[in-house]
Amino acid sequence: MANTAQVKQPDLSITACSYSRVLEIISNKWSALVLYALADGTLRYGEVRRRIEGISQKMLTQTLRQLERDGLIGRDVTPSVPPIVDYSLTPLGDTLINTMTHLKLWTAEYYPLVQQAREQYDRINGEDER
Repeated sequence: MANTAQVKQPDLSITACSYSRVLEIISNKWSALVLYALADGTLRYGEVRRRIEGISQKMLTQTLRQLERDGLIGRDVTPSVPPIVDYSLTPLGDTLINTMTHLKLWTAEYYPLVQQAREQYDRINGEDER
């Protein structure tokens, strides 16, 4: 009997996978934190910066611009001297917050098991702590 096994083609693509696409949006270290900061309502730039520990002015500016470009946050400028700039979630951003909340709940419940698994793996494989 001849071997008729076919070569299986990949069925996952980094460019077409929905998981990869959402991670592209929120996997940045700061994006999720900025979105969470705005989940409570409209904030000015300085208020966002004060809410997020360790974020530099440059990183906050870049993150806000990217999230605005992605349609997840809105930027409202009130002409004055200096201009008043308010940031808020868009309706699209609101939909993502719900999903991120589920990830946060999963992390709160299961991350200790991830840590245990890592520690066990490192003990068994002689890995240094990371």
